[in-house]
Amino acid sequence: MRVLFASLASVGHTYPLIPLAVAIREAGHEVHFAVGEEVHAPLAANGLRPFRPADAFYEIYAEDLAPELARLEPDLVVHEWGVPGAAVAAHRAGIPGIWHGFGRMIPEGIGLELPTRNAEAAGRPHVDICPPSLQDERFLATADRIELRPVAYSTPAALPAWDSHRRSLPLIYLTLGTAFGTLELLSAAIEGLAALDARVVVATGRVPLDQLGDVPDNVSVRRWVPQAQLLPHADLVVHHGGSGTTLGALAAGVPQLILPQGADQFANAEAVSAAGAALRLLGDEASATAIAEHARRLLPRAGRTDHRDAARAIAEEIARMPSPAEVARHLPDHSRG
Repeated sequence: MRVLFASLASVGHTYPLIPLAVAIREAGHEVHFAVGEEVHAPLAANGLRPFRPADAFYEIYAEDLAPELARLEPDLVVHEWGVPGAAVAAHRAGIPGIWHGFGRMIPEGIGLELPTRNAEAAGRPHVDICPPSLQDERFLATADRIELRPVAYSTPAALPAWDSHRRSLPLIYLTLGTAFGTLELLSAAIEGLAALDARVVVATGRVPLDQLGDVPDNVSVRRWVPQAQLLPHADLVVHHGGSGTTLGALAAGVPQLILPQGADQFANAEAVSAAGAALRLLGDEASATAIAEHARRLLPRAGRTDHRDAARAIAEEIARMPSPAEVARHLPDHSRG
C-alpha cells in the first residue's frame, strides 16, 4: 500500500503525524509526506520521503496536491486538520482519505477551517489523538473517530546537564512554543520560576536567546530542547497551551501551568484545568509573582497531590488508547473506501 501524508509545515502540525507515519512504514508500506521544506529534515530522517508540492511553503491547496496525486497514485491520503485542501484534492481524485487531528477539535475563530464542516470531505474518518475525557463532546458524539495514542515526538538530542547537587530538586520545563511567545512573558516566567527551589529548563522558541540577558544559576536556557525526551523527567510543565506540549505533558502524567496566548491554546487551557490537571493564568494575570505562586502549588513539595493525581489519571487513559502500530495494522481497511 502507498500512503501519502499531508500537513502544514510546522512542528505543531507535522510532528503529531510522525508516529503513525513511521508505524505505517514499519508495517511494510510505502510512505510519502507532502509538506513545506521547514520540516523535511525530521521526516527524511525517519524514511518518510518528504516533498514540497508545487509552490507550497506552509499551507497546501487542492491545486498544489492534485498533480502529485496523479504522479504517486496513493491508496490512501492522511490529511492533517490544518490542510483541508489536501482532503479536497483526495476527494476530487477519488482517493480514500482520513483526517488526522493534533489535539482537541479546532475551536471556532482561530483561523483554521473546521474539518467537520468541509463540504467535500466532511464525512471522512478522523484519527483522533485526544483522550476522550478531554475531547470536544460534540465531536465525540458525531464524528467517525479512530482513536490513536498521542506519542510525543521531537528530534533526538542530548538533554541539558545539571550540577549533581541540584539533581534532588524538582524539574520545571518552561516553553511558550514557536508561534506566540513574547520576550515579556518569557522573562516574567523565568523570573517567577527562578525564585523557586527548583531546576528550570527553558526552550525560548521564537524569542532570541541574546534578548534574555543573564539568567539565574538554576535556570538552563536553550532555543530548543528535545521535548519528548525531557517531559518524562519533569515535575511541572509551564507552557502556552499548544496541543503538542499539552498532550505530551498529560501522557507523562505531569501537572501543568498554562499561559495561553492564541489559537487553540485557550480551549486547551480550559479543558485541562477543568479536568484538574492544570492551573491557568490569562493575560495580565501572568505576572512573575503569580507564576511563582501557581507553580509552587503544582510542585510535588507543596503537599497537595490533586493536580498530579488528575494528570496521572489522564496518563493512564492515554496509555489505554491504541498504539500507532495497532492503528497502522487496520489502515488498509480504510484504503478500500
